[in-house]
Amino acid sequence: MNRSLSHFWYVAAWLLAGLVVWAAAIPVAMAHESRPAYLKIDETAPGQYSMVWRTPVKAGQRLPVVLQVPDNARNLQDPVIMELADSRLERRRIDAGPEGLGGKRIEFPGLQYTITDVVVKVKLLDGRSWMVIASPSEPWVTIEASPDTLSLVGDFLRQGMYHILSGPDHLLFVLGLLLLVSSGWMLVKTVTAFTIAHSITLAAATLGYVQPPGPPIEAAIALSIVFLGLEIIKARRGGTSFSIRHPWVVAFAFGLLHGFGFASALSHAGLPPGDVPLALLLFNIGVELGQLAFVAVVLLVIRTSRSFLKRLPPRAELLPAYAIGSLGSFWLIQRLATF
Repeated sequence: MNRSLSHFWYVAAWLLAGLVVWAAAIPVAMAHESRPAYLKIDETAPGQYSMVWRTPVKAGQRLPVVLQVPDNARNLQDPVIMELADSRLERRRIDAGPEGLGGKRIEFPGLQYTITDVVVKVKLLDGRSWMVIASPSEPWVTIEASPDTLSLVGDFLRQGMYHILSGPDHLLFVLGLLLLVSSGWMLVKTVTAFTIAHSITLAAATLGYVQPPGPPIEAAIALSIVFLGLEIIKARRGGTSFSIRHPWVVAFAFGLLHGFGFASALSHAGLPPGDVPLALLLFNIGVELGQLAFVAVVLLVIRTSRSFLKRLPPRAELLPAYAIGSLGSFWLIQRLATF
């Protein structure tokens, strides 16, 4: 094995160790939970508003975020709550007095402890409407003025980047693809195929053309990681197969599955149909930026480490592949148990 490839596997081993620790630190129900919550506010009369508050549910547990309206607002009727398969839906009607919600802050306690956002859609009697996003760093929104376009673009780009960078399963698959390819040109083809594939299913699922069940998709994503680990081991032992010779085909096929996983962040958010195309475009660009950033960091670390990293012992060369397969198997069993 040449020195450059040895460095690659050494860095891969450390990255895998980090992903394992990260994945173990995330509670089962909240692992890869970056689907945004959604709040819709419609002004129905001066100072009066109808509110739809939707929070995602995964593995039977609701996102630990609550809606807190200003102290001057009172309920006109008891909130109506619906427990859905993938979310908890709450409808309210409030009276905020003569001054309304203008200049007031709506807070989301608990959001600061999550890895997701709250998408807020506001529509006032004077015809103004806009979207704004509350984040863990600023778990509130102020109802006063429309955000500028650049702010909205940045929010959805960040949501897409958060979704892939907070998902160790997706990152592990991308790292596995890097280990499977043998040349720079093949790497470009493989990453491009993965991008095209998950963009197709991300769009199809978010726009409602297909609605695959979440648990089987997540289990299939874990199975794709197990398969990738086995193929890497076979390649390292000098074997060959269709997927080893044409890794871009494998990337495309499994990229379709991963696209459904990405789509959960938007398709279950409850966004109005008119807002979905813009959110989808920006979210998808954010996913791609996050993916490219991860690949760039891996390649940069490998390049900068060549001068001081030593060759791995022969017995250690298969450790990254075994780690990929083992972690994928763990996720597979874990996700099958939630069916």
